[in-house]
Amino acid sequence: MRREFSAGVVLVRRMRGRWWFAAVRPQGKRQGTWALPKGLIDQGETPAETALREGFEETGVHARIAAKLGDVRYVYTWDGERVFKVVSFFLARARAGRIGALPPGMEIEVAEARWLGLAEAPGLLAYKGEREMAVKAAEILAGDPL
Repeated sequence: MRREFSAGVVLVRRMRGRWWFAAVRPQGKRQGTWALPKGLIDQGETPAETALREGFEETGVHARIAAKLGDVRYVYTWDGERVFKVVSFFLARARAGRIGALPPGMEIEVAEARWLGLAEAPGLLAYKGEREMAVKAAEILAGDPL
């Protein structure tokens, strides 16, 4: 069985007294299908570096890592081959950029990027593992005084 390693990010910012996270609608997915930014780890990259790169490429927002949230493991089939995948997720805080201002060429992957309420993430994110990571992020941020 082939193995793949990716990294993703729960990219957050505080606005109007609450936490928001950067969500993306992958190209080709119907309206309301929200996911977290993520992608394959490039050779020579650490998972944290990948998470920050993917966060920027898919949302237009630069961030800094605050914590590792955990790993999501699953098996999927691609072109008749079973693939075991591990996605390492990180919590990161936005520091610069504008949501949806994607680097050139990223419109091939991302149809839309926007800030959504972190408290609502479990009802908004399409994938179970990503919902779990958003809940972990909200738990970490619950005690944040900022």
